[in-house]
Amino acid sequence: MKNKIHYPFLIALFFLQAFVCSAQIIVQNAVYKVNFSNSLHQPRYVSYMLYKGGGDCDRTPFKFHNDKDNLQCATDDDYSKTGYDKGHLVNAEDFAFDCEKDEMTFRYYNCLPQTANLNRGVWKSNETLVRKWSQKEKLFIICGGYFKSKKVNNMAVPDYCWKVVQSVKTKEVLFCGWFSNTNHATVEEISIAELEKKLKTKIILIK
Repeated sequence: MKNKIHYPFLIALFFLQAFVCSAQIIVQNAVYKVNFSNSLHQPRYVSYMLYKGGGDCDRTPFKFHNDKDNLQCATDDDYSKTGYDKGHLVNAEDFAFDCEKDEMTFRYYNCLPQTANLNRGVWKSNETLVRKWSQKEKLFIICGGYFKSKKVNNMAVPDYCWKVVQSVKTKEVLFCGWFSNTNHATVEEISIAELEKKLKTKIILIK
């Protein structure tokens, strides 16, 4: 007798595989935690602690790469000739006091395609300000991208980036920003409630 094909099983398997492909994957290393999406080929957001950031580590030899087999990250080819920077989420200079930790920020699951105007402009200015704050107190930082449908090569491109900075000691939110990822990038300070409304998700801060 010929084997019967169990169509309901195949349909269920198809939807299970589709769910796995689009599922968010959590990655944790010694510096930061990542919520990654294989369907976007990008991190949705990262979170980390920062205290007394800065240093003099030479980052010249560091190159972006992917060291996780289960992550379908963007690649050099995806970024090539697009005009987008590989914009760090966890800032490299924040961990320049430890070259090993600094090197760990050079991962494709820790960067998003950002315009030069954003990455080298208001985003960088904010990183410098936050690093200054970290000299006085320990900070919890969470930042990521907001994606609609923009895509270049094999990678999704965020329409906006966002960042939240919280004092570990007082639990006060020191900064909540919404950055436009354009050639004339701007930043708008908004409330956590407004950010959650834009992202349609809850921002988990420390308690």
